[in-house]
Amino acid sequence: MTSATDNAHILAGFLDYLRIEKGLAPLSVSAYNTDICQFAEFLKKSERGLLTARRSDVRDFLHQLFSHQVDGRSVGRKLSALRHLYRYLLLDNKIESDPTLDIESPRQWKVLPKALARDEMEATLAAPLGRGLHRAGESKALAALDVRDHAMLEVFYAGALRVSEIVNAKLQDLKLEAGYMLVRGKGDKERVVPLGKSAQAALAEYLRLARPVLAAGKHGNKRTLAPAAGSSPVLFVARGGHKLTRQRIWQMVREASAASGRAASPHMLRHSCATHMVENGADLRTVQTILGHADISTTQIYTHLALDRLRTVYQKHHPRAKTR
Repeated sequence: MTSATDNAHILAGFLDYLRIEKGLAPLSVSAYNTDICQFAEFLKKSERGLLTARRSDVRDFLHQLFSHQVDGRSVGRKLSALRHLYRYLLLDNKIESDPTLDIESPRQWKVLPKALARDEMEATLAAPLGRGLHRAGESKALAALDVRDHAMLEVFYAGALRVSEIVNAKLQDLKLEAGYMLVRGKGDKERVVPLGKSAQAALAEYLRLARPVLAAGKHGNKRTLAPAAGSSPVLFVARGGHKLTRQRIWQMVREASAASGRAASPHMLRHSCATHMVENGADLRTVQTILGHADISTTQIYTHLALDRLRTVYQKHHPRAKTR
């Protein structure tokens, strides 16, 4: 029998079992049918049927549901349907092992936070500079804001910073020539965050051209005596040298991300950094250090990305990975 015929035969027997032996209502039987058919359809891409499904198939199926924003309750129901199916097949001696065994409840899963795609991230980073092209002849302060916003976005993405860490970043914490900055995270824990060339260049431009303009400040048409350009200890300042608010930074990120067609948050930039690093082969310990996670288990929400890359590299390079 083909997999499709096999699946149809298995499903028909299981649904009869639910109706006759378990006495389930028609709507409940219909829900089981829908969930198992969805899993059978998912298995087609790996050319497996219900009888040959593996534990990794079940996990990948659940991950796909989560990635498509299916809520945890619905995912839990689908897993329950598969558990009932494979328990039935096991008792009926149709299979030797249950692929749903030891798969934790979706309530225990941590869903990977949303991240921007790489082209969306590039559009977001470039957005403030695009605004500047249309501001010829306008005030230096507006141009300075564009330069500042670009630098902040680059730092968000380079170092996976939280919004509070951007707000509270100090000038003295920036070691631009060495290519890193000191970040004070949750619980006042310090970590060293590397800065790529793009972030370094954006920061250098901000410190040279934009920060002195913003820190000088104006009151009406008269320039104030304070704060002077170097008097504010914070790295990123608002006009007048004042400290930026969290709300203003959220607004800035949302406006910049509109260029990508998304409505991003500062947290999405943080997770974009982690996601793109793992996709490029970074190990979880390194990502944990950059994110400032106290426990590696928090970073393990990115595990499936690392496994996806591992599988891709293996399939490409191992001489026995491909079927002949």
